[in-house]
Parts: sequence; structure tokens; C-alpha cells
Amino acid sequence: MKGIEPILENNRKWVDKQRAADPQFFERLADGQKPRYLFIGCSDSRVPASAITGTGPGEMFVHRNIANMVVHTDFNLLSVLQYAVEVLGVQDIMVVGHYGCGGVAAAATNKQYGLIDGWLTNIRDVIRVHETEFLRIKDEEQRLRRLVELNVIEQVRNLAKTNIIQNAWKTANPPRLHGLVYDIKEGLLKDLEVEGAQLTELAHIYSTEIAAHAEKVLEEQVGQEVTENRPSLLPSKEAAREEKKAEKSEEKQLNKVS
Repeated sequence: MKGIEPILENNRKWVDKQRAADPQFFERLADGQKPRYLFIGCSDSRVPASAITGTGPGEMFVHRNIANMVVHTDFNLLSVLQYAVEVLGVQDIMVVGHYGCGGVAAAATNKQYGLIDGWLTNIRDVIRVHETEFLRIKDEEQRLRRLVELNVIEQVRNLAKTNIIQNAWKTANPPRLHGLVYDIKEGLLKDLEVEGAQLTELAHIYSTEIAAHAEKVLEEQVGQEVTENRPSLLPSKEAAREEKKAEKSEEKQLNKVS
């Protein structure tokens, strides 16, 4: 078989297997989704989200990009995050990196790679923030492994900086944030235990509030525009002058007649 034929064949086998085990499996999936988890991971083909977490269809919402980044100008990521939190109501959000990440390794060099360089700058910012710790590690492999971990920690912090998460934390069922690293050599996930204190230590800088007066200001602006555009019941100055001229002209005519 060539091209995508193996994919189609595997799909047919998978469907047969699922229906044999559970005849209503696909019917239930078609009714909608209510995943508990949001997985933000790397695009690396060796890190299959569902396989390494043991989750099935409908259990986990997934977003992947190079080096599992949470970039505040990435509307793809932000759209996924908002939908997962505000519509699907996910309970746990995981940033999942992996040792041996090519994106992290590339960012640790001074080479140019083309279009991706702009994306890698976000990882280099992680190096800048943790430069002292990073440079103290002499072994290159261990230095890169630690950079993978630091990158995950900073991306979890980036989640906490978004108003999506900040607003969700004020609800009755706030989502929990997690930072994990997958070890490809062992197949195990490591919990970096990004504690709440690490997420709140910069709250005085990044925490935002919905402006309580915003709606009032908007109403006032709309009201002002309506007033400005509404036809006035009072005569304008020009109209008043014309009216006075007409009255004087009429008075002169009456004097002539009399």
C-alpha cells in the first residue's frame, strides 16, 4: 500500500474493533464532547497526546505547537484556551513538554533557522529569565533537559497571565494548571509540581480586573451619540436669526400699510 492507504486501512480496523467492543461508541461521541482535560503539547510525532495519557476520544481537548508554547499573541492557542475553559469547562489544563525537544535545542543555539526564529525567541526569553541557573549547568544534555523543564514552567505561568484563566479562577469551578514533561526514553510523565505560589508571585504585575465602569462608560457614550444625532426641538442660532429677520420684515410691511 502507498500514500495514505495504510491510514485508511487502519481506520477501518479501528472502527470495527470499537464497534465490536461497544456498538454505541460512535453514537455517543456524536452527541457532543465534555472533556475534562486540555492538553497543550509539542507537535513532535513521538509524543502522542492520547496514547501517553491513556485517554480516549472525548476525554481530552488538544492543542499542539512547536515546543508547547503559550504565546500571548497566538490567537490559535488563545481561541483553544477560551473555548476549552468557557465553553467545554475543562477542569485540568496541562502544558506538556518533552526531553529531547528539537525546538528547545534550537533555541539554545545562536543559529538562524528561518521563519521559526521568531517563534524560538519566546524560548530564548526563558533562557534570559533563568540565565544564571542555565549557565551554571556544565553538561549540555542536562542543561537542555533543565531548559525543557523551565520552558514548561514559564508556559504555565503564561497561562496564568491570561485574562481567560484569571477570570476562570474567580468562578465556582476554577481550572487547575499543571506542568508536565514526557521522557521519551522511559515513556513516563514527570509532574513539575508548578505550585500555586509560583503562579501568584507575579500577580501584582499581571493580574487584571474587568473594568467595572466599562459598561457605564459605554452606555454614556452611546447616549451621547444618540443625543448628538437626535433632531433638536430648539431652533438653531441661524434659524433664530432668520426668524427675527422675517419678523422685522413683516413689521415693516405692516407699518407701510398703516
